[in-house]
Amino acid sequence: MKLITEEIESVEFLVETRGGKKQLYIEGVFLQGNIKNRNGRMYPMETLRREVGRYSENHIMKGRALGELGHPEGPTVNLDRVSHKIVSLRESGSNFIGKAKILATPMGKIASSLIEEGVKLGVSSRGIGSLKMTREGINVVSDDFMLATAADIVADPSAPDAFVEGIMEGKEWV
Repeated sequence: MKLITEEIESVEFLVETRGGKKQLYIEGVFLQGNIKNRNGRMYPMETLRREVGRYSENHIMKGRALGELGHPEGPTVNLDRVSHKIVSLRESGSNFIGKAKILATPMGKIASSLIEEGVKLGVSSRGIGSLKMTREGINVVSDDFMLATAADIVADPSAPDAFVEGIMEGKEWV
């Protein structure tokens, strides 16, 4: 299996107040299906729908859906780099809209500072799976795909217009 990542830069930043305390969130398209991206990869909606369901049940609903500031080369979420907790993922057409709360961790504080200073940040999903090449030259993500995280916060996403176009493939993972 390969490490598969996709980067998106159209993420909004929200500030909510509860009990006089401000909470910073990021929200936007975290995952996209049924479109060929610039790197020739496509995620079938059935695969994303199944995996988002599993991820939501096992991670989001249990408060375990974490993301990092930066993008490591492996599928494991490193607790010393956690910056946010994903609180929701919902299907909207061929997209999955996510919302994540910025945490008061060291990396979360850096992310908060960058956001407050007007730095444009993006998100990048991270998972493992295999690819099947079609005759048309499209790498279709197979149904063995598993999300490690729906969103890491990244400084330089390669998707220029909110389309899932970036990719970073690392080592093979078994």
